[in-house]
Amino acid sequence: MTEAYFIPKSYSNSLEKGTVSCQSPSNIALVKYWGKYGEQLPQNASVSFTLSACRTKTLLHFEKKEDASTFNFEVYLDGKRETGFEPKILKFFERVENYLPFLKAYSFKIETSNSFPHSSGIASSASGMSALAVCLVQLENALIDGNLLTEFEGAERKSLQKASFLARLGSGSAARSIEGPLVVWGKHPKIEGSSNLFGTKFLGEVHKNFSNYQDTILLVDKGEKQVSSTVGHDLMHNHPYAAERFKEANSNLSKLIDIFKSGDISAFIKIVESEALQLHAMMMASQPYFILMKPNTLEIINRIWQYRNETNSNVCFTLDAGANVHVLYPEAEKKQVQKFIVDGLATFCKNGEYIHDSVGLGAKII
Repeated sequence: MTEAYFIPKSYSNSLEKGTVSCQSPSNIALVKYWGKYGEQLPQNASVSFTLSACRTKTLLHFEKKEDASTFNFEVYLDGKRETGFEPKILKFFERVENYLPFLKAYSFKIETSNSFPHSSGIASSASGMSALAVCLVQLENALIDGNLLTEFEGAERKSLQKASFLARLGSGSAARSIEGPLVVWGKHPKIEGSSNLFGTKFLGEVHKNFSNYQDTILLVDKGEKQVSSTVGHDLMHNHPYAAERFKEANSNLSKLIDIFKSGDISAFIKIVESEALQLHAMMMASQPYFILMKPNTLEIINRIWQYRNETNSNVCFTLDAGANVHVLYPEAEKKQVQKFIVDGLATFCKNGEYIHDSVGLGAKII
């Protein structure tokens, strides 16, 4: 399959105006992607848990306009015009216009809200861009056959693939938010159907140990990141350790395939924590180098290790490109681990804030 697969042949319907809406979650990568090539293509395959509570809701208003020579849109976050987001949306529209040729024919008002702080390492771009992508696929389906999608879970495979394909062109990790609970993005020799163009639901055998896995996000720093993920990815070009890192990530994903099947949580922990630390090690070894972890990030990690050693718990951590800590644990340990979080970790969060979450199933039309 190539990019040409997602170029529509024609539209048989015309809509004057209307609205479409979507709710899409963030995701947390277990094997990280860090480094890309071409147009938002990953240097290595990754796999993630789709989340549930951490999500973006997007309402897309559209109205036909006479002048179809330019893009016309406004972005609102929590009811307020957010012009700071509009350059990113413009770049997204420019990237996807070939696959959504109706974009210049409409004026858009994009209303969006997050259930969590944006630009702080909880992959708000993943949930935001995937939600917008689903809205645009809804609109396109109406232009093709006159019917708006009413459900996205269980939608036709091409619609799911196109939403992930489009989302990727806005934010790479957004490709993994369309479905759940486990999604692979990036071509991997041991995963049939995997692709660099879009995320695919992991269809391998998954042990019950990983069912309804829990993720509590500790909000160490709710401010905007000092270095954006886009800049960080670009620094992987000519990085002295990049080639070995890409090989290691693909190797770790191969190991996880077997771990998901066997239910070996101890082996799962080793890979997930190693992947998180390797991600930040690549940042620290970049030129210019940078550190996104904060002192409280390290304090939390050490306390998780201490707690695990003392209790034989299966709790572990992972990180995205930011200071916040994702605390991962099996549902069977939910009560004990959440007590540990309240008693032992919340004090290291900004204003004591954290979000209890669990794995989810992906985007929903609302």
